[in-house]
Amino acid sequence: MTATYLHDKFLSIILKCQNLSKPISILIALSGGKDSLCLIKLVEDFNHIYNYFHNIEYIYVDHQWRDDSQKNIKHLLNYTNITNNNTYVYQIHKIHMSESTIRRIRYQIIIQHAIKNKTQIIFTGHNQTDQLETFLLNLIRGTGLEGLSSLPLIRQIRHCIQIIRPLIKMNTGDILWFCHKFNLPIWSDKTNFYYSNYRNRIRYELLPYLKAYFCPKTEYNIINFLNLSSIENEYIKQNAIKLYIASRHSYYLAINYKIIKNQHLALKRRTLYLFFYYNFNKYLNNNILNQLIEYMYIKHQRKVSIIWEKLIINIYKNWIYIQ
Repeated sequence: MTATYLHDKFLSIILKCQNLSKPISILIALSGGKDSLCLIKLVEDFNHIYNYFHNIEYIYVDHQWRDDSQKNIKHLLNYTNITNNNTYVYQIHKIHMSESTIRRIRYQIIIQHAIKNKTQIIFTGHNQTDQLETFLLNLIRGTGLEGLSSLPLIRQIRHCIQIIRPLIKMNTGDILWFCHKFNLPIWSDKTNFYYSNYRNRIRYELLPYLKAYFCPKTEYNIINFLNLSSIENEYIKQNAIKLYIASRHSYYLAINYKIIKNQHLALKRRTLYLFFYYNFNKYLNNNILNQLIEYMYIKHQRKVSIIWEKLIINIYKNWIYIQ
């Protein structure tokens, strides 16, 4: 591996992002580990040559889970100060929360900061190994195609904000080599070695076991599967959006199920998911979803109502609507 290997990969990823065709401002979300240092180095080197980003900001959200979190922040600030770019640190004061809750709050903080500062692009340090681990976690939890295709290169958050993961084609080994090559001051996070964390157990036990006893190319094969799934998922998603637009009511919170009931089951499910997520920011569970699909094929003389998550879902005269 040459010293410019990751620089070249980073450049090719940037060129694929259509919204990066002109100088813009970016917000880089840091976690404090080797991925963050690698991302900082790649961005700063890239901008030094091409002057692509007219404004670069860094943001760090402290979960306060570790007793050395304050030292970690100082260590990170010592490095980002070299760049002469602004770094913002937020702290979550309520520390007794689940990992998924903390992750959701972290993203909310980052997105709200981007909106406030009119930043169009958010960079995160997720890499290919993170993508593998997330896939296995979601698979074990029984997710669908959308969940299996998580951590894409680009994710549209709002009309003017995108989350981009420039390291998503780089694995942990390449990033570690890069950090050693350029003597980047890696902070060792001891929580990365706690086996009580499912992600750590997947990283240090499950993946090595699969590679040793099932297939040496396990990681390559999973990544290939994820790439294919992402293409198919995007096709289903785009058709579901078209179907949702065609079937929604122009004024009320309602959807005409007569338009969608003869479509493929995958499109029916996605359209209903989209209706509830878009209007109420709620993920429809399988039980309610299956009930709604069943009711589509029953002739209703009277209104049928389902109470779910403080919502009253009504089915009547070809419409599913919310009171």
